[in-house]
Amino acid sequence: MGQEIDSSHFTKRDFERFSACLRREMAVLENWFQEQRFATGPGIAGFELEAWLVDGKGRPAPINQAYLNHLNNPLVVPELAVFNVEFNTPEQPLQGDVLRRLHAALQALWSEGDRHARELDAALLMIGILPTVREQDLTLASMSDRVRYRALNQQAMRMRQGKPLQLAIHGTEVLRSEHPDVMVEAAATSFQLHLQVNAPEAAAFFNAALMLSAPMVAATANSPYLFGRALWEETRIPLFEQAVAIGGDWTSGDPHDRPYRRVTFGSGYLQHSLLELFQENLEHYPPLLPECADAAPESLRHVRLHNGTIWRWNRPLIGFNRDGTPHLRIEHRVVPAGPSIPDTIANAALFYGLIHALGRTPSLTGQLPFAQSRTNFYAAARNGLGAELTWLGGQRVTARQLLLEELLPLARRGLSMLAIDSVDSDAYLGIIQARIATGHTGAHWQRAFVARHGRDFGALTSAYLERQRSGAPVHEWGLSC
Repeated sequence: MGQEIDSSHFTKRDFERFSACLRREMAVLENWFQEQRFATGPGIAGFELEAWLVDGKGRPAPINQAYLNHLNNPLVVPELAVFNVEFNTPEQPLQGDVLRRLHAALQALWSEGDRHARELDAALLMIGILPTVREQDLTLASMSDRVRYRALNQQAMRMRQGKPLQLAIHGTEVLRSEHPDVMVEAAATSFQLHLQVNAPEAAAFFNAALMLSAPMVAATANSPYLFGRALWEETRIPLFEQAVAIGGDWTSGDPHDRPYRRVTFGSGYLQHSLLELFQENLEHYPPLLPECADAAPESLRHVRLHNGTIWRWNRPLIGFNRDGTPHLRIEHRVVPAGPSIPDTIANAALFYGLIHALGRTPSLTGQLPFAQSRTNFYAAARNGLGAELTWLGGQRVTARQLLLEELLPLARRGLSMLAIDSVDSDAYLGIIQARIATGHTGAHWQRAFVARHGRDFGALTSAYLERQRSGAPVHEWGLSC
């Protein structure tokens, strides 16, 4: 959900004070990078899984506060809309049987959550975009009761000078619509992967995450429909970028004076450290939530609050260990929720294996220009496994071929480097291999179901939920109603 705040009303003085707080904390952060003050040790894995609450007809169920009160578990928190929640599991060291432990933790939490949803005549669903969600579901009346969300909407629309948000997504079909607030963002739910990294390797790992965004989207696509239209394989990508469209085109104007988009693939590879991204935050992103708190500069409260209002598809994070030592994390935000828990852990295994292998490749950024990584990303979001990508050294290849022939073996090598149990590595990467070999991603299954049964999105959602509850990975799902 991000840091909660106390007020949604800000004055010019608030913005001035917040900017001063940011600069004080940035001086602290710069010293920490110079002195290498960050925690070291083996990689640590974690994730956030966003989910839908749906009713008996597969429609959004606007009950998240009643649901959270009923569940009473601090690992499950509200999201932007009253029919969305977020699941969190404890972080785990990336070694040994970590994949099995992550699976068990998520399964236990999800089962508990689903049981409580059933007691409220609802169900939990993990999917990138709910096929039954309608434009009229996404209004301010459906916003969760959090000050942060009201303030984000008010400030976003202020920066747009009140101009409505425009959706224009050209996929298999075309969607054009207009929205007076940011609530349309709530149509997109994701599986956000976290990796705690050591400072000396963080830049290389972040650059690797950028490169991997395209094949990760292609392998995990699960959002082909929005408002009844067949669009991109992963429609979440253009939806989120257009739903929070603040800032200009980063390719235009003076690079030292241009406004940067709040939802973005980024402006380039890192040269030295993650500090470059926090400096970019300060220089190119006006504050959205200028709440200046009475906090020590070493808490980095304002740096972290500001960073939470910039939604890079790969985002740097700063946290603190229990002993107060700061640490660095990379948040990989490109993967949609679902289709099943085994698929979810398999997606995590693919990412963790790939980033640990690719991030240690010598002269990595010289083998694939940043502009090509960005082009690959949007091609994969649009066309999924069929996307034509340019990979290291300039080779042209489909996403499906790249994953099967090069990236899956690379992921196995990365998991081996981490000393992940080989049985678990084989099992979860085996799910990815079967999904890619058959072409049966979540997006493919949804399109195939509609091709067979027509555009009954309630039936699609019900069939999806039934298969999700079976625990089978998506490549094993059938198409019967």
